[in-house]
Amino acid sequence: MRLPFLVILALSLAVFFASQPLHAQNAFTPDQVKYGPAPAFLRPGAQLAVLEGDPMASSGDFTIRLKMPDGYQIAPHTHPNRENVTVPSGTLKVGMGDQFDAGKTMSFGAGSFAYLDSTVQHYAVASGETVIQIHGMSPVKVNYINPADDPTPKK
Repeated sequence: MRLPFLVILALSLAVFFASQPLHAQNAFTPDQVKYGPAPAFLRPGAQLAVLEGDPMASSGDFTIRLKMPDGYQIAPHTHPNRENVTVPSGTLKVGMGDQFDAGKTMSFGAGSFAYLDSTVQHYAVASGETVIQIHGMSPVKVNYINPADDPTPKK
């Protein structure tokens, strides 16, 4: 009786894996994460990798990684949706409020996790080369508190 169960399980797994798209990657080793330029709403110097979903879509899940050089700053801002952040490497210093004040940041080293609701005004600076992983609901958007901080090219 055990043999038919194992055959059914094996066939079910084979059908499941065969039905998965061949081009979709759902697991990454560090050397498989492909970074490119960050979106225009971030200052030049950072790099972004999309691990899952479409972060610019109007809805849906996403997971991205942002690689920042030492000293890279993100001015005070909010997001339209909750932001879930993990720090795989480096140290991210985060402060709360509408004015950037490096003296009022908290350090989050490798292995740290935090989430911020959409109404929370915050800012960040990388201490050493830092990689953060962000997951949540699309779209990824940075709403700068001071419009002059937005590096998006003006039309």
